[in-house]
Amino acid sequence: MNDNSSWPLRLGTRRSKLAMAQSGQVAEAVRQLTGRPVELVEITTYGDVSRESLAQIGGTGVFVSALRDALLAGEIDFAVHSLKDLPTTQPDDLALAAIPPREDPRDVLIARDGLTFQELAALSSGKVARIGTGSPRRMAQLNAWARDLGLEIETVPIRGNIDTRIGYVTDGELDAVVLAAAGLARIGRSDEVTQFLETDAVLPAPGQGALAIECAMTNAPLAATLAELDDPYTRAAVTAERSLLAALEAGCSAPVGALADLSPSSRLRSSRGYPNVDEQVVTEMRLRGVVGTTDGKTLVQLSTTGPVPSSCEEAVAMGRELAAAMLDKGAAGLMGERAL
Repeated sequence: MNDNSSWPLRLGTRRSKLAMAQSGQVAEAVRQLTGRPVELVEITTYGDVSRESLAQIGGTGVFVSALRDALLAGEIDFAVHSLKDLPTTQPDDLALAAIPPREDPRDVLIARDGLTFQELAALSSGKVARIGTGSPRRMAQLNAWARDLGLEIETVPIRGNIDTRIGYVTDGELDAVVLAAAGLARIGRSDEVTQFLETDAVLPAPGQGALAIECAMTNAPLAATLAELDDPYTRAAVTAERSLLAALEAGCSAPVGALADLSPSSRLRSSRGYPNVDEQVVTEMRLRGVVGTTDGKTLVQLSTTGPVPSSCEEAVAMGRELAAAMLDKGAAGLMGERAL
């Protein structure tokens, strides 16, 4: 990479427990890859200090701008983000060097008394379950799910880190909260999950469960090294999801869900002289998208399936095509903003 191989690489990260955990995992992978020490540089973003809802402060970029500024100023060598927090337009002077293999993209429920969503929605004695989330996307789909069951819930806007959100349940202020499975896994708290919400009911945010590793475009040697951590299947999937989001002209706080599933199929091949070895080969990708009003009364849900994209351009095209179909079905009006 350069002659300063004994100097530590500086990894920029947000200060939250989750951000530090996932950045620490990337730091260890980079240490093993390069043989160089990696130090974490904690950076406070606007999204970390603001107590307003993501919809009020704009959502897009509020957790990444400070990290990107530090990269461009040369204060850090690379940065780790939750991919779902990244704006869909990549700056020309920054390289999205790697997207490692994705964690579980699903949302999960942490509820009192180990209850499921269906059990919460069916509470007796006229009590309506109060479920906390800071995401309009989750509100839209949870309310729609309850309506499909012929039941009612109350979605309550919340902010805060994982401890704060789970605290609303343990303190009895809320009946449940909805969080990302990946975040809980990365901090070792998956055992607190009472229900994994299947994607047929609740689609995750575009890019949820994936990490993004960025560095300055001018640091080509580092970008090339970090690229060894890239997972092409994860990159294809999240590129399609984020292309859909971009084509809807929606930010990360909009009520948009998307998930690209990579479907393996079996084929017979000859391996090391042994014929007819069964091998799982990823051949297709299904992209699903949803847009809805936060009360759950109206959703636009569509999907498309095709060969796994062999290039970024193909993945982008897949997302744009599905977005165009969703806009034809009225998605723009459901986001509360004009989409073209």
